[in-house]
Amino acid sequence: MRSPTLPWLDDRENRPIATQIAAATACRIAEGAIEPGALLREVDLAEEHGASRTPAREAMLQLETWGLVRLLPKKGALVTTPTAREREELLSVRAMLEGHAVSRIAPDETRRTSLVEALAPVLTAQKAATDRPADFAVHDYAFHLTLASHDGNRVVEEVLRALGPRLFRLTHLAVLSPAADLPALHREHIELTDAVARGDVAGFRQMIEGHLHAGHDDAYSVVSE
Repeated sequence: MRSPTLPWLDDRENRPIATQIAAATACRIAEGAIEPGALLREVDLAEEHGASRTPAREAMLQLETWGLVRLLPKKGALVTTPTAREREELLSVRAMLEGHAVSRIAPDETRRTSLVEALAPVLTAQKAATDRPADFAVHDYAFHLTLASHDGNRVVEEVLRALGPRLFRLTHLAVLSPAADLPALHREHIELTDAVARGDVAGFRQMIEGHLHAGHDDAYSVVSE
């Protein structure tokens, strides 16, 4: 399932090489193939992608914009470690965006039905992937993206594009944790969808806060600031 907010799933042709390098590297960071604390160097990225150092440098600037690395002068880029504060702030923003979108959609039965129909295939894909955490993480992210973006607010979509890589990294960490209960997460997604179908904005807001934090609390270790 593809998401326009995840740069490595952008399959448009003729993307600049710097964009391709940034997207591929962001994917590896978000999925844990490149671990927090790793040092990325321009020369290595350039060699890996058969490019010059200029697009590699531009790619590292983009990775910093996405919050995945911290640039170190004359050294390279240090892959960031998700902190407790970052997690709380990102989850709060996600809950706010999703709650706001549902509050705007809920009064209109036609729009509610449209959102529920958009969520249905995501829920089906999640159910089929409860024994495949890496796939479930993609569908989990898609579920929350659909909730937040279905209102069609272009500014919200810009925010989601900027935060997408970090939000997906949190989702991936939580879902692939040994403590993750994927069937339970799927059931909670069904309950959230049912609240949307009923137009129960207050119930949805209460559930989304609990769902997001319970799904991440104790699911993985983070560094406290």
